[in-house]
Amino acid sequence: MRILVKLIGVVALFLGVLNAAEFNVDKSHTNVGFSVKHMMISNVKGKFETYDAKIDFDEKTKKFYALSATIKTNSVDTANEKRDKHLRSADFFYSSKFPDMKFVMKSFKLEEDNEGIMVGDLTIRGVTKEVKLEVELNGVIKDFRGATRLGFTLEGEINRKDFGLKWNKALELGGVVVGEKVEIEVEVEAIKK
Repeated sequence: MRILVKLIGVVALFLGVLNAAEFNVDKSHTNVGFSVKHMMISNVKGKFETYDAKIDFDEKTKKFYALSATIKTNSVDTANEKRDKHLRSADFFYSSKFPDMKFVMKSFKLEEDNEGIMVGDLTIRGVTKEVKLEVELNGVIKDFRGATRLGFTLEGEINRKDFGLKWNKALELGGVVVGEKVEIEVEVEAIKK
């Protein structure tokens, strides 16, 4: 009996993977962003301009079967070239030595109709840590050309020091220049292949 239950589970998983379709990121409608505290009184927002991603998603079951992304660290943009240059330096991303940041999904669980949790490995500066991201499925539609489009949001939080991004300066009256917690804020629109 246990073997039959396991076999049914494997068949169901296999059929789910067969229903999944590959989606390509529409970079003109996607934002790979982040925010971090500055001097503990405001948030600095930034984004990465250069990235690639692979998404396998089943629109019927609303499940992700694969999501992987490679982000070029030298493409960081906070609307301040001096700060961006510092972020590319050895104090932070060390882009000359570690040109890529990577995320590889390990699991996805749909918790409500349009919300779920994605767990994956995030690699920054050669350090890999497991992260949890909240997923909001914003919808699947046919556009005016007949292409199927998927929209979703990924949000999470990491401690930058866990990945070797340790630079900071103490402020004279207490606090530090850069917060340790980094909010991940990714808006994705993707087109079915």
